[in-house]
Parts: sequence; C-alpha cells; structure tokens
Amino acid sequence: MKTIRINQFGTSENLVVEQAELHTPAENEVLINLYAAGVNPSDVYTSTGTYAIKPNLPYTPGLDGAGIVKKIGEHVTNVKVGDRVFIASLPNGKATGTLAQQIVCEGRFVHPIPQHISFEQGAALGVPALTAYRAVVERANVQSGQTVFIHGASGAVGLQAVQIAKALGAKVIGTASRDSGKQLVKEAGADVVLDHIKEETMNAVLEANDGKGPDVIIEFLANENLQTDLQIIAKHGVIVIVGNRGEIEINPRLIMQKECDVRGMVLFNVSAEEHQELIHGVAKLLESEQLKPVVGYSYPLEQAGKAFDAVIKGEHNGKVVVKTQ
Repeated sequence: MKTIRINQFGTSENLVVEQAELHTPAENEVLINLYAAGVNPSDVYTSTGTYAIKPNLPYTPGLDGAGIVKKIGEHVTNVKVGDRVFIASLPNGKATGTLAQQIVCEGRFVHPIPQHISFEQGAALGVPALTAYRAVVERANVQSGQTVFIHGASGAVGLQAVQIAKALGAKVIGTASRDSGKQLVKEAGADVVLDHIKEETMNAVLEANDGKGPDVIIEFLANENLQTDLQIIAKHGVIVIVGNRGEIEINPRLIMQKECDVRGMVLFNVSAEEHQELIHGVAKLLESEQLKPVVGYSYPLEQAGKAFDAVIKGEHNGKVVVKTQ
C-alpha cells in the first residue's frame, strides 16, 4: 500500500510517499481500507518536531480518517467487515497513520458512519467533531434557549460547534473573516453571522442579541480575543478556550464583575472512557442528521504536503482532507 512517511521533522517537504505493509490485526484491532484522511493543525505541528507530542521517527501522520473495514480481530464487536467507518484517535492512542491507503488500529477508535455521510465527511470527524462536542456540550454545558457566540466559526471545529449548539436549541452568533466563510457559517445554521469582533465592533454582538451579552463564548484565538470576550460575555457566562497562539493582557476585574467562568480545553486530556462518550455523542448527531461535517478542500495523497501547508495558512474554510485512494 501507499503511505505518507515522515523520516525527519521539519517542513511539509518532508512528507514523502512510500510503500509499506501492515501487520495482521490483533484480537482488539481493525484493518481498514482508507478512502480519506483529515488533516488537523496538531498533525502539522507534530510534523515539525516542536509540538508537545513527539512521535518516534519514521512515522505516518494522521489521526482522522474514513473507509471500509477489511478485517477485524476476534474480540472486536463494535464493527464488522464491510462496515463504512470513521476513525477518531488520539496521539497517545497508538492509532496515528491515517494518511495511507490502509491502517490497523484499535477497534475502540472506530465507529460506523451513516450512508448519507461521505468518506471525505467521515474524515472531517475525529478531532474536529470531538473537540466541538466537548467544547459545546461538556465544557460549556450549553442549554436550550441560551445564546452561544462562536468567535471564529468557519473552521472545521467551528462549523461543527455551530451545528451542535443549534441541535441543543441555542441561538448561535458566529463570526468569519471571508464572505465564503460567512456563507458556510450561515449554512451550518447560525442565526447571525458577523465579522470577527474587535473592541470597536462589540456592539454588533449585543445588537444581535437584544442588547444582551452571550451566555456562552467558544473562542478559537484567545491571544487576540479574550479581553473582548470578557467585555461582552453575559453575567455568569462561560468562555471556553479551544484555540490560542500566544499571550494576551486581560483585566481580571471583568471576570470578578461578571462572575463568569473562563475554561480551557484540550481534547487530548480526555480519558479512554470520556473519549468513548464523545464518539457516541457525535454518532447520535450524525444519525439524526443534525451534524454534517463540511469539507473545505481535498488533496490527493501525493499532495499531502500541500494539504499541511493549506491548514497552517488557513487557506480553506471547513475541513482539509486527503483522498487516500
């Protein structure tokens, strides 16, 4: 089979196509013919050798993917041969390697996908879907009737966060920087779509919510937006930080005055049990068609390096995937 290998850390030029063979699935493992793989920012950072998680070289990147089950171990009961499935792994789960034509991974990271979900959409699940679900459902505890402000909603996680919040009965205000991104946020179900909010444009959020601040803010660039978020959040509101790329100076008095909570979130902190709960929560939304992953662009396997560059440069709204067949 063909696979992407990284033999040394560095730039996307170090992603090369090689031939490889896989071992026979163990009793708790599954062999999957992959048709698409998702590319996450963490995949790109890991490939540079500067990320918190540093795999042994050489390795095949990729945590998310979708395909058809070819073989299963004798103790695997959650999927069967011939099932269309998605893979939702974690770096410490020993299931990296979706940027390939096949993968052997633990059955617990594999779950069936409905017929209305394409393989490319299935590859857009995994890290983005589980991150969005954990942020909206578990960390923010969004309730029906609340207003949720998603600051940067046109990315793979943001679009699924919009859909999940709407499924819970929330009013959603989303932001994006490009017209194409705004259109996707609107199509995902957002009630109001705005430009990214700065201090001078905060009133736009209040005007979109009858003069009140949002009950929940999902934040994807805290190093630029956290101070603004603290200014517009409602009293007793919740801010969940999903993304950050640096430092910021904030006024803690705002937290005191509003008695709001600022909660961090890293998907890789979840336990094995929590990971399973996330997968099943996402699966229910897929079955009910309340969650439909948005694919921004797909690249062939031989252009995986271009997919990595596109992710880090933010060239596409929605999820960037690699077609592996």
